[in-house]
Amino acid sequence: MSKVEGILRENRESGRGTLVGYFPAGYPTVDDSVDALVAMAKNGCDILEVGIPYSDPVMDGLVIQQATEKALANGFRLKQTFEVIERVRAEVDTPMLVMSYWNPVLRFGVEEFADQLKSSGAQGMITPDLIPDEGSRWLEAAIERDLDHVFLVAPSSSDERVRANSAASQGFVYSVSTMGITGERANLDQLARQVVGKVKDLGTAPTCVGVGISTAAQVREVNSYADGAIVGTAFVKAYESGGLAALSEKTRELAGGLG
Repeated sequence: MSKVEGILRENRESGRGTLVGYFPAGYPTVDDSVDALVAMAKNGCDILEVGIPYSDPVMDGLVIQQATEKALANGFRLKQTFEVIERVRAEVDTPMLVMSYWNPVLRFGVEEFADQLKSSGAQGMITPDLIPDEGSRWLEAAIERDLDHVFLVAPSSSDERVRANSAASQGFVYSVSTMGITGERANLDQLARQVVGKVKDLGTAPTCVGVGISTAAQVREVNSYADGAIVGTAFVKAYESGGLAALSEKTRELAGGLG
């Protein structure tokens, strides 16, 4: 069992929820993103999701798009992701998963990317635009290096797709809560429960819900039927509005919904 899956299952068995926190590497600078991720870990995030800035983020909402654009404008390069991970790992032992679209990894070199991901101290990668059918190189590289490989399922996913993506995932299955891009929503769609129900009926891996979660009440609600809540936009907005202090406060607020 991977470290990520172990935390999810341990928290579930103890009656406590899990908070997965996303923040872009290099936003607004490399140093700032290291400080932000460390603060999130120290203030209540059980698992960190390190976003790799990309120029064509099909899944990301406006807040995260603007943050990643700023990182790229400030000169961020993909290879610096590993520097961010190494520096965060030197401060905390919180598991880290990279979130990356597939093209940057392909251009970098799949095996080389996997090597550096492993050596930097990360636990694996979430691939929002990759399906197992087209991800054999990544799966082979990840399995060889014991790296988690997390695939997504959505409300539109067929039973066959849910079954395949769940079976291929290690760490957890990423259940998208609603159709559309990331961002805060006043009410999580009922579709989230349906997606999680499918994953649990058709697979055996834990599943965490992402897209639209921004309050402690939503974190609590999601953890009542899933294995973890994934938050991104709310953390980036908090940092934008008040830096590390606001980010730390927001993390503690959302962690308060874990039980």
